[in-house]
This record gives sequence, C-alpha cells and structure tokens, in this order.
Amino acid sequence: MSMEKNVDEILQNIKEACEKSNRSQDEITLIAVTKTVDVDAMIEARKLDLKNFGENKPQELVRKFDFFDEEIRWHMIGHLQRNKVKYIIDKVELIHSLDNMKLAEEIQKQSVKHDKVMDVLIEINIGNEISKHGISPDELFDFVDKVKELKNIRIKGLMTVAPYMIDAEEVRPYMKKMKSLFDQLKAIEGDCIDTLSMGMSNDYKIAIEEGATMVRIGSSIFGERIY
Repeated sequence: MSMEKNVDEILQNIKEACEKSNRSQDEITLIAVTKTVDVDAMIEARKLDLKNFGENKPQELVRKFDFFDEEIRWHMIGHLQRNKVKYIIDKVELIHSLDNMKLAEEIQKQSVKHDKVMDVLIEINIGNEISKHGISPDELFDFVDKVKELKNIRIKGLMTVAPYMIDAEEVRPYMKKMKSLFDQLKAIEGDCIDTLSMGMSNDYKIAIEEGATMVRIGSSIFGERIY
C-alpha cells in the first residue's frame, strides 16, 4: 500500500476512535516516527501534510534536521542520554522521555544556555517492564515536585510505551491507568498539563479511546522497519 493510503487509513481510524469516545479529532496529534526511515520517505510524508516527526536517536534527529522547513515539529521520543541533550536542545519541540533527575538537570543546564524553556513529558513505565525505561507510577508526584524546581523545564504531561500485546484490546487497562495518572497530575498542576503521549501502530485506536492526545506511529505509515 502507498504511504498516502496508509496515512488516509490512519486518519480515518483516528476519526472513528474519536467519534467512539466523543472526542474531537483536533485533540489528537499524529507523530510520524522516523526511526530508521530515510530522508526521502520523510519528505514524502511531509508532502502528505505530516508535520510532527518523532526520533528515537539524537544523532538521527540531528542528521535529518536540516532537510526540513521550520514548520516541522521535532519530538525526541526515545531514551535520552545526558551527554546527547546538548545536540537536540535547540531543535526539538518536546522531549517525551524524561525519567530521571540527572537528565532533568542536564536539560535545565542546556536550556539555560539556549535561553529557552524546554517542554517535557515524564515517561512512565506503566507495565513495570524491566526492558523499558520510565519511572514507576508511584514515583510520579515526588518526581514532578523535584523537576518543578528547575525553572527552564516545563512539564506538559506524560508518555508511556505500553506493553506489547498481540490482541491490542489487552492493553486497554494500561491505557486507563495512564489516563488516571494524567488526570491526577492535571488536577494538581492545572491546565499546563495537556499532553498524554501513548499509542503506537498496534494500539493507537485504543489509546485514543482512553484519552491519548498524541499517538506515535511508524510502521503503519512507512511500512515495516528493516534493521
């Protein structure tokens, strides 16, 4: 199937998931995950009016950055090492993967250098999986209190990579837990908390039904990855 058909199908699925859950499509941001995707395919995606690109590796984001206009919004969605923050701090709209204080302190330091306030999401390991990054749900509110002391970081919400299930319906309880955490955080911190990044190619429809505001989709746009 062509990329255009892939994108049309995804947008239709987003529309249907929103209708099912009485939400507006305007509430959902589609992030095209460009991990291992070459620049030519990204240019094609750009022509299809996709404007949010998500990269897992800082070096890939830096390599691809200059090929695109200023309308592109770049998202750092993968695990971020402290020594790589300086390369992406002036390029990304949102860091989705804040999960420890040392990383927060480095984001603060680099943000000060660039005279900017960096928007971040706190990554939650909602399935408590050893193989995944993120803080545990019960650490969230203490962690938020510490991060809030860093004046050049603005917490916008939460992100998770839910456990992979062959039957996507089985992931719903994890999505519900994330939405509950998100609502609790918003109740404490107010309207600055507006982003819940969850849902990928296999489970984005359920994520939207359960309250996601951003979905991160790669293979359903660009085809299966070749590593």
